[in-house]
Amino acid sequence: MNLSLPSTGVGRAQAPANPFPPLGMRRGVLALLVAFVVFAFLLSLAVGAVRIPLDEVVRVLLGGQASKDTWQTIILLFRLPKAITALLAGAALSVAGLQMQTLFRNPLADPFVLGISSGASLGVALVVLGGAAASVSVFGRAAFLGDFGLVSAASLGAAAVFSLVMLIAHRVHSAITLLVLGLMIGYLTGAVVSVLLYFALPEQVSAYINWTFGSFGGVTWQQMRAFAPATLLGLGIGWFTVKPLNALLLGENYAASMGVNVRAARWWVTASASLLAGAVTAFCGPIGFLGLAVPHLCRALFGTSDHRVLLPAALLLGGGLALIFDLIAQMPGARAALPLNVVTSAVGAPIVLWIVLRRQSFGRV
Repeated sequence: MNLSLPSTGVGRAQAPANPFPPLGMRRGVLALLVAFVVFAFLLSLAVGAVRIPLDEVVRVLLGGQASKDTWQTIILLFRLPKAITALLAGAALSVAGLQMQTLFRNPLADPFVLGISSGASLGVALVVLGGAAASVSVFGRAAFLGDFGLVSAASLGAAAVFSLVMLIAHRVHSAITLLVLGLMIGYLTGAVVSVLLYFALPEQVSAYINWTFGSFGGVTWQQMRAFAPATLLGLGIGWFTVKPLNALLLGENYAASMGVNVRAARWWVTASASLLAGAVTAFCGPIGFLGLAVPHLCRALFGTSDHRVLLPAALLLGGGLALIFDLIAQMPGARAALPLNVVTSAVGAPIVLWIVLRRQSFGRV
């Protein structure tokens, strides 16, 4: 089925004028992105309520002992897992966004378009807003649930929707149909969450809303054993979808003519994006705009639609920006911090506006 949309729609595929920029330029920009990620990672370990010199941070990372024991504890027990979480989450959401925009040939598609984040939100809502959780705080004071129960509920919710989406993806013949069904799943789970919010106690509503703000600081080293493998598995699957994604740029008929098994490619792309979005939502909350904005920044930066370039670029730029956004969220000081989604939205929304206005100036919206 040809997925080309009318010329008046935002989903129209555009053949890139320079799909393969010079190799030297690509390598140079990628090297700059690697340096940016390394700098942002070190900065996230050094900056906070307690400022730690960069040389002390590097010494600890290399296995040495910091000048102060408190610095050693802060870096290894608190800031390092948070920085790794931000790096993985930003990379995961950015790669998932790139996959969704290509699969649905829509520049405004994001990682949560299939309803995976809605499933995770429903799982959290059932735990936090349900009657059995009336006296449970999800931020560390719970006797039998705590953060582990929150992550488990979100993971189960995301896994349930993921399984449903995979079943649908195996049966449907159109990516557009899959998109519509994913949106409907999101609306259904959103309706259930709204009902739970309506009947919940005020403290339960507050706890749930705090979770929706998003945070990279809630993943412990123990939880990292589940979060990191799930994210790396999704990224690994995504790497093997590069060639099918390049073929799908010009539609499913073109991809099929190039020998691509379109249904299998769609299934694996959906599996990768769903796993990435579900893992991040379960452990960090629903982080917005990263998956939507970063792929467009990468296309503008490299001037190409080649996924052999865009996928590693999105991985690096998404991870680096997530680290920077987390630092910006901490700027108010030790006793106050901005919600992470406030920062991502403040940066991501202007980028989306730029996308729409830029396409309109070329008569494509």
